[in-house]
Amino acid sequence: MEEYSDKELLIKFREENTRSYAYNLLVKKYQKRLYTHIRRMLIDHDDTNDVLQNVWIKVWNNLLGFKEESQLFTWLYRIATNESLSFLKKKRTRFFIPMVDVEYQLSKSLEDDNYFRGDEIQLKLQKAILTLPEKQRLVFNMKYYENFKYEDMSKVLGTSVGALKASYHIAVKKIEEFVVKN
Repeated sequence: MEEYSDKELLIKFREENTRSYAYNLLVKKYQKRLYTHIRRMLIDHDDTNDVLQNVWIKVWNNLLGFKEESQLFTWLYRIATNESLSFLKKKRTRFFIPMVDVEYQLSKSLEDDNYFRGDEIQLKLQKAILTLPEKQRLVFNMKYYENFKYEDMSKVLGTSVGALKASYHIAVKKIEEFVVKN
């Protein structure tokens, strides 16, 4: 299969006779990366699939209006991030549970998750990450796992580069403290 650039995919998507084809190529190109990004926030495989499906629906409904003021992948990540954060917020309000309890629940589901393939050290790291506030967890995951540049993160999250650097530094310190204590 030929690999198309984002620009080429957008051109194909804007043409009605190649729209579905371009969309399918876009999904193939970004499905795994977006799944992983969402999964690190939500932990649960089924929740991740549900949110990812919502992301792709939003992409389909809004891609014609994409103005290319940002890169396509940052736009996709912004949608995935917002959908993930909205899902977590709904989960908290639906069950009237505080953030700490949601994180505890996510940590327990990680231990019981048949799809988690990590060893004990990776499990400990994931539990440490779950102790972080949502924004720090998101910044840490994007920088540590996905090797995002701060400038790209800034576009996705709508936060200054300086604030992101500080958030990442604080997250690393908290994770180190958790790992040492546990």
